[in-house]
Amino acid sequence: MTQPSHSPDAAPPPSPSTSPSPTPFSSPFSARATAAEVIEGVDLGGRRAVVTGGASGLGAETVRALATAGAEVTIATRRPGSAEPLIGELSAVPGAGRVLAEPLDLSDLASVHAFARAWRGPLDILVANAGIMALPERTLAPNGWEMQLATNHLGHFALALGLHGALREAGAARLVVVSSGAHQGEPFDFDDPHFERRPYDPWAAYGQSKTADILLATGAARRWATDGITANALNPGYILTGLQRHVDDATMRAFGVLDPAGNVTPPPYYKTPEQGAATAVLLAASPLLNGITGRYVEDNQENPSALAPHAASPEAADRLWSYAAAAARGA
Repeated sequence: MTQPSHSPDAAPPPSPSTSPSPTPFSSPFSARATAAEVIEGVDLGGRRAVVTGGASGLGAETVRALATAGAEVTIATRRPGSAEPLIGELSAVPGAGRVLAEPLDLSDLASVHAFARAWRGPLDILVANAGIMALPERTLAPNGWEMQLATNHLGHFALALGLHGALREAGAARLVVVSSGAHQGEPFDFDDPHFERRPYDPWAAYGQSKTADILLATGAARRWATDGITANALNPGYILTGLQRHVDDATMRAFGVLDPAGNVTPPPYYKTPEQGAATAVLLAASPLLNGITGRYVEDNQENPSALAPHAASPEAADRLWSYAAAAARGA
């Protein structure tokens, strides 16, 4: 039976205030499980996925897992040529799904709209993975958005909105949004989201964008459930990837990942990229998540105490949805 549908940026249906809180999600996988372990035994044959920033880091490990399980995966990246080694690697894996790369610059609304317009057919999985962190100076996207908010949130929002029809067509699609524990200290500043008046701070900008990512999943979960779309956010944990390329050595030493001689020495609580991608893969592909939506998951478990109240607010999610929808239209 066809599911009822509505405008992708319409207000959500009312939720009874007396509804009990859902039981926190749990899985049999530990914080050290790898993406390969999480995907083992899952058949994604016939499914189609888009992974933003899928040419390197956590994105590449997510692509590996989904493709080896049989999914057709599109790597959405600013430089499609950078995905060629991964595409070549996976083309030699027996049973792997087709992997291709398409251009997408999340900070450029025209690029986002072009990607969404070019998509044809259903989309089963959208992993909003691409991101930048701690730009040392306030940098603006072509349309004036602060660059971290543009790349990490507003571009992904516009992409999800543009692909809503394809997600709905799939019938049981999943939106997976990669956030961060950095959200905990930074509510979304609706009065000055682009640091036009307040002093720019690299970590405040990053944390705000990651709060916005969780609110994106909350907003989509509230609006798109009747379309068969689930939406969840995650914290992948501490991992060394290209995300740290803008972080100076002094900060890296403060994090404990550089010794006095400049050697990379990640502490024991850091994960490998294969482990860091596990939670995204769990949310994107595991049958354990069938029908589960609107959650924030880290270390392959849902821990409500890890979610800051400002990122759990339905009112903030609705307000940000309205703001981001106007931004996605170029208003």
